[in-house]
Amino acid sequence: MKVALLGDVHANLPALEAVLADARARGAEAIWHLGDFVGYGAFPEAVVRCLRAVQALSVIGNYDRKALKAKKGKPPTTKSPQKWLAFRWAHDNLSKESRKYLRSLPEQIRLEAEGKRVLLVHASPASTKEHLTPQTTDERLRELALVAAADIVVCGHSHQPFKRKVDGVWFINPGSVGRPDDGDPRASYAILQLGPRLFQVRHYRVAYDVARAAAALRAQKLPAAFAQMVLQGRSLAAVLPLTPQE
Repeated sequence: MKVALLGDVHANLPALEAVLADARARGAEAIWHLGDFVGYGAFPEAVVRCLRAVQALSVIGNYDRKALKAKKGKPPTTKSPQKWLAFRWAHDNLSKESRKYLRSLPEQIRLEAEGKRVLLVHASPASTKEHLTPQTTDERLRELALVAAADIVVCGHSHQPFKRKVDGVWFINPGSVGRPDDGDPRASYAILQLGPRLFQVRHYRVAYDVARAAAALRAQKLPAAFAQMVLQGRSLAAVLPLTPQE
């Protein structure tokens, strides 16, 4: 069994299309998606429709929840104007059907694959906001392994790809499809291969048309920082000091 693990698409359709094509070429038979369909990118509706069309098994991400809750009016004082705009623009550019679909998604999915207990979460088994990264301690992963009660935990949110086995439990993060922030603009995902005596995880970086993604953001008159995030493969906080104010 070969499964494509992907998440944090953040409304970046060109990146998603490239990853799906790469996964198909590598023989992926299913897609497990870890949430954050939307936020910052110019294609929220198309991304939701695309992942539904390929029958991705999906959990909801924190950005999806924030976009669903975004209402008219002034941004909360706890959020930056750019982040608030990302949530609000995503909300306004999703159809009622797609918003209903996102609301229907669970925070966690438990399943069995090739005799292995699998847990899909956006962030961690204990929180929708916790960042699991290569720097997360073994001690913390041991705590989460007890919470998870699974053989394999697949998570996203941190945008940092890694795999690690702690106390018999595998933790896998495929990185971000649409908004990597490690300075490499290529899309990140992973393929998990399972069998009776087989366990293999491989991470991949996939080049895609970043110029198209950036041009779409400019065409929608979204902040210049959003396009720079795509072009540079960096977070909003990293590009804001370098972006001319509009």
